[in-house]
Amino acid sequence: MDTAALQSSRQQRLSPSSAGRSRNLSAIRRTNTKPEVLLRSLLHARGLRFRKDFLVRLPPSLKARPDVAFTRLRVALFYDSCFWHSCPEHGRQPGVNQWYWRPKLARTAERDRIQTQALRGAGWLVIRIWEHDDLLKAVDDVVEIIAARRQELAS
Repeated sequence: MDTAALQSSRQQRLSPSSAGRSRNLSAIRRTNTKPEVLLRSLLHARGLRFRKDFLVRLPPSLKARPDVAFTRLRVALFYDSCFWHSCPEHGRQPGVNQWYWRPKLARTAERDRIQTQALRGAGWLVIRIWEHDDLLKAVDDVVEIIAARRQELAS
């Protein structure tokens, strides 16, 4: 899906099946979820400093908001939930209201793919951590990647 198709899909928003469902969905946080806060706390405890929910404007008219961004190093870190981002291992399609959920989850996965490609094209290193990943190991990996990126950009 290219940029025009992404813009078109944004215009074709589906509505939740009821007012109650709409209230539930609007109560879901976009940022500062408990897993994100824990991830950031662990990164900070390891001495890493970063921006949270940092808006990256990408050509031609795309935007990305990594959960954690190391701006000088151009490293974007996303912490993806298995449900909302359609994890290949644990993601599942809900059994009810598939007319609503299937396109919604597909748009999210497609947006992730487009943003990852655009960030990489702009020189960013993209790291995606799934909610089912061992968080302590993931933080260790990020610390190593950041150290290597610093060395790479210093030379």
